[in-house]
Formats: sequence, structure tokens, C-alpha cells
Amino acid sequence: MQSLPWAIIRSVSRVGSAAPRWWLPALARRDAPPLMESAPSYPNQHLYKIFREKHSKLDLPCLSFCSATTRGMDKAERMKAAEESNPMVETSAIQDVYYQPIIPGSSHRDGTIYKKRLEWESEYCVDVDDRTETQLEPASWDDMTCEMMQIFSLKLAKSPINSGSMQLYGYIAARDEYDLRLNYLFNRSREDPIVVQQGSLIQMTGPKRGIAFHCDVLLEFDMRIKNGENKGDDTQLIDGMSEFRGLLMPWEPTEIPINGNCATVEMSAALVSNAIAATVEVIISEAHGDFDLSLSSIVSVVEEHEFQLFHGSAGDWCGARRFVIAVTVNTMLHLKFMLGHRCSNGNIEDTCSFKAKLNGHAIHQTNFEAASILTKVTWAAWPHEMFR
Repeated sequence: MQSLPWAIIRSVSRVGSAAPRWWLPALARRDAPPLMESAPSYPNQHLYKIFREKHSKLDLPCLSFCSATTRGMDKAERMKAAEESNPMVETSAIQDVYYQPIIPGSSHRDGTIYKKRLEWESEYCVDVDDRTETQLEPASWDDMTCEMMQIFSLKLAKSPINSGSMQLYGYIAARDEYDLRLNYLFNRSREDPIVVQQGSLIQMTGPKRGIAFHCDVLLEFDMRIKNGENKGDDTQLIDGMSEFRGLLMPWEPTEIPINGNCATVEMSAALVSNAIAATVEVIISEAHGDFDLSLSSIVSVVEEHEFQLFHGSAGDWCGARRFVIAVTVNTMLHLKFMLGHRCSNGNIEDTCSFKAKLNGHAIHQTNFEAASILTKVTWAAWPHEMFR
């Protein structure tokens, strides 16, 4: 069954007496300010945006969601509820850490998620049998911005192996209301795992395009540790699906643990307002010898934040690499390159800057002694149809 277009989803969600799926739970709606309760229909988008920014960026409990269904719980109880994937507990923030529960009945390993396919279609308009990767990309002639979800990093925060290396494979993918298909943040087959240790960053392989955050986003994941020859012997790290709701998302980069039975993958994420997608393509040429390369991005999300895009040997770069970053229009995107030879004590650093605009592209050539690096940034907004 094909997923419904976004416009139809919005129309259907307003029909009938049941609250739309992206509304707050009943208890949270009862305790929420009147404007928040009617916000999803947003008859006045300007006022709704002001309300959202005021209550997310200032004193209100960027966290009325933490005080609604979790009112009366202490930190330990909230953590326990999230770890048990209690559906009544919304994402909660405790010292800049948000505990995101896994939706019950969403396991891939035991096939539960596929047995409930009709429920997923009814509740989320998602066809979980459709494993197609998203093919849609914002076009250069579009001129609309939207709120976007930016994943800054993934980290193996806790694993069943406390010391030593392990081979990790599987995927983490986002499903937004643009096309509801899989937009992979990380995707590695069992035959091509990455080597990690507890506490190390997981090198992301995506996303393929920006993650639009108009109402909510589903995050689907199935990550494992390879053990021996048989897949059945592999250790499950995290498995299932989580729902990220727009009203509850943090505006600044925040740690969001995804807890499995014996492991935790920690995701740093934030909501970026008035955003467009920057597709960054980097080509290394004329390389002389082996050297280490680090590439990081600096963007303004409430304030400037730096996050790593790549770190490793230039030999691992393999031609051109592509990164997609959510950037607020009319702010600056800075890309910082750092090169260093393993036999040398010093590093060479260079930063190139680009101003975010609705469409178009810019090119920057950086010539190091060790290599030449060509950087192309293409700006792309979103189609009008998405906002109807």
C-alpha cells in the first residue's frame, strides 16, 4: 500500500473526533496553555511560530512536556520509564539529555513491526514493508523554508563489550512527512561493518536529503554487533521505532539516548528553524602521501555549534563525499578542514564560509601542500506543495 501524500495526511488528520496523532497526549493537552492546545491547526502560523519560539527558547519549560505526563517523577523514574519504552512518557529533558522512548511493538528482529503493519498505516500513514530509500530532494527552483531536524552525531555510548573493538552494522533512518520513506543516517550491511569501541563516534553515511520537520518525524533503527559467521549469533544493540514530535524537539543540540536491552546509541540532534538544505560535496585531488583529514561544520542553531563530518585517513575518503546539513537561511555555514601527517607534530587548518540562501551554489578551492580540496555547496529550499 502506497503511503499517502503529505497533503492528504493533513486533511485526513482533521476528520473525525479523534485527536490527530501529532497532538500532545490528553493529559499534556489538559495542562498546556490554550494556544498550544490549538496549535496543530495553526490558523495563524505567525502567532504559532512566536508562541513556539517563546516557549521553547525561553523560560517555559521548553518543557511543558516534561511536566505533563512525567509530573511527579524524579530523574531516576523518568529514565526508567524511557528505558522501558513506556508509551505514556514523552521525550523529557534532564540536564540537556532527552530520553526518547521506543514505540512498543516496533521490533524488527522478532518481526513484530511487520505484524502490526495495519496499525502503522492507520496511526502514522507509514508502510513499514516499503524499504525504499527516499528519492526526493528539494529542487533548486523552490523558495520555501521549513523547520528541519539536524542530526549532528551518533555515538556508541554503551555496549555489551566494555573494552576492545567490535564490528557494528545495521541502520538508523528517518521518515518525515515529505515522502515517508527511509532517509538513512547510517546504513551498513553485515558484510561491510564499521569498527567501533564503546564511547566512539559512529561515522554517519547520510542523510541523503534534509529531514523536514513539519509535524513529526519517525526514527527507525536496527543496529547489531557482528559475532562470528552466523547472523543469529549477533548481538542486538537497538531495535525499533521512535516518534519525534515538533512541539517537543529541542532548539539546541541535545543528547538523545536510544536505549536497547544491553546498549545505548546516543544521538545529538536539534530543530533548525527557517531552514534550507545545504548539500556539501567535497573532492580531494592531487594527494601527496597519506595524511589524516578532519572536516567539521559550524552552524548557528540558537548559537554557533561545531560538529564533525569526517575524521580519518585521506585514503579512506574514496573520491567525492557528500553531506547534507540543515542551515537557517541568511546565516553562515562554516566548513573547517584540518590536515596532518602522522609523522608531523602540527596540523594545517583552513576554514571556508558560505552564506545560506534559498537556492544556487558556491564553490571554494583550497590548496594544501598535501592535497587540493574542492568544496561545492548547493542550496535548496522546499516545494510549496509541502505547506498546503
